[in-house]
Amino acid sequence: MQGLMMNQPLSVIELLRFAAEIHGSAEIVSVRTEGDLHRETYTQAFARTAQLAHGLRALGVGPGDRVATLAWNGHRHFELYYAISGMGAVCHTINPRLSAEQMVYIITHAEDRVLCLDLTFVPLIEALAEQLPDNLTFVLMTDRAHMPDTPLDLLCYEELLDGQPESYDWPVLPEDTAMGLCYTSGTTGNPKGALFSHRSTVLHALFMSVTLPRSLHEGARILPVVPMFHVNSWGLPYGAPLVGASLIMPGPKLDGASLFDLMESEQVTASWGVPTVWLGLREEIAKRDAVPSKLDQLAIGGSAAPRSMIEFYETRGVDVCHAWGMTEMSPIGTQGQLPVPMQSLPFDARMAAKSKQGRMFGVDLKIVDEDGARLPHDGEAIGELFVRGNGIVSGYFNNPEATGAAIDAEGWFGTGDVASIDKNGFLYIQDRAKDLIKSGGEWISSIDLENVAMAHPGVANCAVIAIPHQKWDERPLLIAVPAGEARPSLEDIHAVMEGHFARWQFPDGLELVDELPLTATGKVSKLTLRQRFADYRWADAG
Repeated sequence: MQGLMMNQPLSVIELLRFAAEIHGSAEIVSVRTEGDLHRETYTQAFARTAQLAHGLRALGVGPGDRVATLAWNGHRHFELYYAISGMGAVCHTINPRLSAEQMVYIITHAEDRVLCLDLTFVPLIEALAEQLPDNLTFVLMTDRAHMPDTPLDLLCYEELLDGQPESYDWPVLPEDTAMGLCYTSGTTGNPKGALFSHRSTVLHALFMSVTLPRSLHEGARILPVVPMFHVNSWGLPYGAPLVGASLIMPGPKLDGASLFDLMESEQVTASWGVPTVWLGLREEIAKRDAVPSKLDQLAIGGSAAPRSMIEFYETRGVDVCHAWGMTEMSPIGTQGQLPVPMQSLPFDARMAAKSKQGRMFGVDLKIVDEDGARLPHDGEAIGELFVRGNGIVSGYFNNPEATGAAIDAEGWFGTGDVASIDKNGFLYIQDRAKDLIKSGGEWISSIDLENVAMAHPGVANCAVIAIPHQKWDERPLLIAVPAGEARPSLEDIHAVMEGHFARWQFPDGLELVDELPLTATGKVSKLTLRQRFADYRWADAG
């Protein structure tokens, strides 16, 4: 028997329509590439989104067409998100940090019709122009006064909107209609496309707003440091309008000093980003001996946050929410906001809990052994993590081979992470499967070693990789960026690890470097480090 309820399809444009009507005074504040600070309310953004949809339709964009964006966080990028998907097309965000080869690949693979780009990226597209499809239309996201002298045939974004009606007959689409396309960073092989639907995106926004109320609530002022080209800025452009939170868009200025100043001047209450960003802000806070006055919460994801980083912010009155997810998961899969009973735990126990990645409604988790048998959620068993849910891919866009390798016989998606799950349902990522170190038949977590090494005051950042060993198969090598003039020794690192690990788990070598290589999504690239230290021999150490 079916219920007698209306079946109104879920649609992304309804999030912005609701914000314009109910939260009309909440705003989008943007540091623009033109050098100014721009403000518009959700009501104004909804009107401009309608004008943009008319402009895109005039360019021949129709249902299912892919429209690419190559842009920083800003109001025009936000408008594109809603105009493209609202009219039935697909918003394809491109990460400018990808290699030229990967960028050409995904534009071609996605069969993009239009590419909208920020001023910053004109030289990048000029260099790639001959390799891009001939029928690709370019729109520069600026006004006529800032149009540059370039050999590219560029249309002006603001002229697309000029004179267009401020309302649009948004189509009623089946809720499983595709609306967004994001590609993985392609650390192994070509990038793979995750094709999101209106249903999955709206549900993801709803789940976020329920499980992250300290960040997402009416009146909040959220600064998404995570880029809009990185898995839809973790869903913030959809969740914030839903709850009536303002978005403070930082544009290209993501250094610690710029973020601190913007947080202070715009009274930012919460900010989301990867650990490498918060290292820069941490240095600025220490330098000024002050925290941005209204900052209440940081959401940290993308890679594991060291406990020392969590404690730094927590002891200064900033709540840290440790999140985890993937491009293939829309992307937030779990978040570490502690339930009320755990918030009164002693400090050490609370910090240990916050080091875990948490849980979220709408995402089912299972861990399995090498034979695929399920393991218990007891906090002890460790296995490969699989997920399923309304916001998780069932396959990759136009890539059946990759789909077959990622989805198991029960229809669950294999994350490639190794994890444990405790009796409260809290997830704890032990490591990426490819980053675990197998020494003498026993496993060592590179993440655990990194987190403790970061507690040494002479370590600004670090990574641990496996180096082949004649006797033990593999042994851990610590690669560290010194803090200031400090030059910690391997013995210094071992001293902070005492009591945390058995001695056989300690790293056998230490290499100091000026900086760590980063992936296109701002994570430390262990692939690059493994290549750089491929000829490392233990006899060379020390």
